[in-house]
Amino acid sequence: MPTTRTIAIANQKGGVGKTTSAINLAAALAERGEKTLLVDLDPQGNASTGLGLEVSARKYTTYDFLFSDINPSEIVIKTQHENLSVIPATTDLSSADIELMSRARRSFLLHDALRHPEVKDEKYDYILVDCPPSLNLLTINAMVAAQSVLVPLQAEFFALEGLSQLMLTVRELRETANAGLRIEGILLTMFDRRNNLAQQVEADARANLGDLVLRTMIPRNVRLSEAPSFALPVLSYDSTSKGAIAYRDLATELLVKHKKLQPEGAVQ
Repeated sequence: MPTTRTIAIANQKGGVGKTTSAINLAAALAERGEKTLLVDLDPQGNASTGLGLEVSARKYTTYDFLFSDINPSEIVIKTQHENLSVIPATTDLSSADIELMSRARRSFLLHDALRHPEVKDEKYDYILVDCPPSLNLLTINAMVAAQSVLVPLQAEFFALEGLSQLMLTVRELRETANAGLRIEGILLTMFDRRNNLAQQVEADARANLGDLVLRTMIPRNVRLSEAPSFALPVLSYDSTSKGAIAYRDLATELLVKHKKLQPEGAVQ
């Protein structure tokens, strides 16, 4: 029986392409035929909007998924994209951190919710969790629920600063709450090969983090910036754009890593 792989997409720094990566990696995996669920755990709800869900259509949200007894089948929304569903978010999630403080097993609410029989029965290949831009209790919930953490990192000055705190959090959770948690990879985003600084950031990241830095890099691309305003992943908005190609490459790299695809040139 196929195992669901749950990946938290996290970086406490905002503006690094976290939600863009969540939307487009989910779309690229779904396009590959992987049954994918995107959990929007950011109160801004941008991942939900980017997949075409109007706020008025979000009857139930991740808040309900975490704190209520509503059946997941009523909360999960199938998107217009084949193989891709979403648990949407709205600003009602903003109060979640306060409510979590008073809960028993407060770090395990998402872990437990994702193991609800109705969720397990869907047999998702991938569950991606778009985390808020902070190391708060919602992000901790995502990391406790996940097998790995994908870290988008903008190719800019000071990019590596702050990464140490996220790495420390992962290490602490590995010791206390989720022994199997690991770093899925560091994903360089907004990369411009013509920019010497971007090249230096890449060199520094690969020198310091080695194979943790994924081969795929997401370029600066106007189509990636435009797609959310049309409530579409870039793969649907402009399928041949550099941004769409990069996220397809990222999906392929992860599928090969998870041994769901043969690497190019491999003997069949």
